[in-house]
Amino acid sequence: MSRPRTIAITIGLMTSLLLASLESTIIATAMPTIIADLGGLEHYSWVFAAYMVASTVTVPLFGKMADRIGRRPTYALAMILFLAGSVLCGAATTMPALVVARVVQGLGAGGLLPLVFTIIGDSFSLEQRARMQGVFSGVWGVSSIVGPLLGGFFVDQLSWHWIFYVNVPPGIIAAAIIWWSYRDQPRSVVRPPVDIAGAVLLSGSIVLVLLGLFDLGEPAGLPLLGGAALSAIALVWIERRAVDPIFPIRLFGQRTFAAACGQGLAAGFAMFGCISFVPLYARAVLGSDATGAGVLLMPMMLGWVCSAIVAGRLMMRFAFRTLAIGGMVLLVLGSAVLALLGAGAPQPLLVAALACMGIGMGQAIPSFLIAVQSSVARSDMGSATSAIQFTRSIGGALGVSVMGVALAAQLDSLLRERGLAPGSIDLDAALEPATAGAAASGALIGEAIVIVFVIAWIAAVLALLATLVAPGGRVSALRRPDAPPAEAG
Repeated sequence: MSRPRTIAITIGLMTSLLLASLESTIIATAMPTIIADLGGLEHYSWVFAAYMVASTVTVPLFGKMADRIGRRPTYALAMILFLAGSVLCGAATTMPALVVARVVQGLGAGGLLPLVFTIIGDSFSLEQRARMQGVFSGVWGVSSIVGPLLGGFFVDQLSWHWIFYVNVPPGIIAAAIIWWSYRDQPRSVVRPPVDIAGAVLLSGSIVLVLLGLFDLGEPAGLPLLGGAALSAIALVWIERRAVDPIFPIRLFGQRTFAAACGQGLAAGFAMFGCISFVPLYARAVLGSDATGAGVLLMPMMLGWVCSAIVAGRLMMRFAFRTLAIGGMVLLVLGSAVLALLGAGAPQPLLVAALACMGIGMGQAIPSFLIAVQSSVARSDMGSATSAIQFTRSIGGALGVSVMGVALAAQLDSLLRERGLAPGSIDLDAALEPATAGAAASGALIGEAIVIVFVIAWIAAVLALLATLVAPGGRVSALRRPDAPPAEAG
């Protein structure tokens, strides 16, 4: 591949990753304003969950499509869905319309994220991938820094609708660059039948478990969770027998892959749950505006950026397991500070804890991703990469859902302890500091939100335990099953 084409592909991929990851964070600081405009606090989790559910469901589907029909057409489809969803989100005038539009947007994002790293795996050597994964993880972190600040700026200066419209021009440019610059590698002409049963069961399991969590206090909650468990059991049975499974169950026999998925699930649960609820904490408890909430998240994301870039450089010198364990220890420490201090935490200590969590994630994620890509067959790279993205996404979706349910239950419990009926205090007032009752509502939310940080700490500990299962060694010593005897990594 010529150098100009490589540079063009890199620019297109970086732009795509920037957009998909930006949408995960730019909405966080805008959500209090959106909720105040379109709905109530009880709907807070739905806008996050709709996007996460859709993007989580489609990650393994797009990964399998990339292996079967090629990276380029699959990428184009994902970008079209993402941009269409962005336009629909910006045009939404009701909460149901916004939730549906976020589903469409999430369907596209679920393809963009794994495809970016799959194309990197195709286009660069091991040493180049180690450097590029750090840079691309840094891009994700940069967007995470810019996202909250940009979201706050649009909300305070323009309108929340612009946090979605901003995706369209760069998205069109990135799609054009990839379409004209990237060329798919030859694929086998003989293709096994599409695993429709696996796709249906996988999607059904995720949707049922998330709906069950949202309705946990309702009569339908437990039946939905029971249906999710049955779907998951059927999925494992089907996928173990499928000729070309949509979800690579057989790869869990590799310790590196299994540890990466376990770590991604638990760490995504802790990290993205905190990212979703820290702006609510800043707005309701600290009295910050949307921009101020974005500034509070900035150290976390800046730590992610710097750590990811450094980790990419260190990966050829140190064992990937060592880097990942160090990262998860930092995630545990940061979340522990939040859980212990809660609403009474001094703001500098709160900022330091969030930065610690970001540094830990930035150090661990590139290490596992490159290790997995270096140890699976090239024909499985799309599925394996998307599976790691999938577990991290489902972890984030579960984190937001579980934390939202726990926060609502804790608020009801605190109201009952005070002899008040649930709903007797206008909690939405906490999102508008100038309104009457804002102080009382904010204090109540501040007391209840500690449960969110406790749950995040438990998930971080589980992520550390999953990381300890990974084998030792450097990524340069790993070898694909289909690699020639002389090829390492």
